[in-house]
Amino acid sequence: MTMVDLMSGVVLVSLIAVVCAWKVFDWLWWKPKRLERYFREQGIKGPSFKLIHGNLRENSVATEETRAKPMKGLSHAIVPRVFPFLHQTVQKYGKLSIFWVGGIPRINVMEPDLVRDVLSNKFGHFTKRPNPFTKLLATGLGSYNGEKWVKHRRIINPAFHIEKLKMMLPAFYASCDLLISRWEKLAVEGSFELDVVPEFQRLTKDVISRTAFGSNFEEGKWIFELQSEQLELVVPGLQLAYIPGSRYSVIK
Repeated sequence: MTMVDLMSGVVLVSLIAVVCAWKVFDWLWWKPKRLERYFREQGIKGPSFKLIHGNLRENSVATEETRAKPMKGLSHAIVPRVFPFLHQTVQKYGKLSIFWVGGIPRINVMEPDLVRDVLSNKFGHFTKRPNPFTKLLATGLGSYNGEKWVKHRRIINPAFHIEKLKMMLPAFYASCDLLISRWEKLAVEGSFELDVVPEFQRLTKDVISRTAFGSNFEEGKWIFELQSEQLELVVPGLQLAYIPGSRYSVIK
């Protein structure tokens, strides 16, 4: 191999390395910053993009800080408690604002007229982005697009007709009656303190079991417990920046 061939090889490898480095830089940083500048020029503002994680870390911090504090009284305004970072973003940047999930911008649209325009468009620009984590939980109407969505929507639509729902009222009544009876047994001394979150979760599961499968919660309890355990394992993964192919990495 001559010196010229060696130098040519070095130059070629260097060019490939530079191109790859530029593409990685563009994907991780430059493209999100371009999008951020574009949105700001359109009057859509939000917290600044952070490398790799976007605003996921800020979201996690806001959620942890909120859950570490007790709720202040009873209120129907649950957004500050359930989605604290989203609430803070809207309060600071307005009802049309933006935040970042990794390198992907997410736009908060809270103007009813604009929401209607977006949801009624027929251009097909908005599709549900697949995520391997969500596939571990469930696949169904909420994750389908196009003709597959239309087909499954047509299949389940009759189940939600008013006459069908009226036929489910006895099942609803049985589940609610069971809940009230259980609470009455707990209140033998006149008053007691109860965490209603697991109670209403149990009620929801019992209603689903009775109406969809013809059984009650106790018969399908182990299935719901497995789903709850699966959810607890998957949700932390959804709060991290998803890097395609990362599940094949040997680094833990």
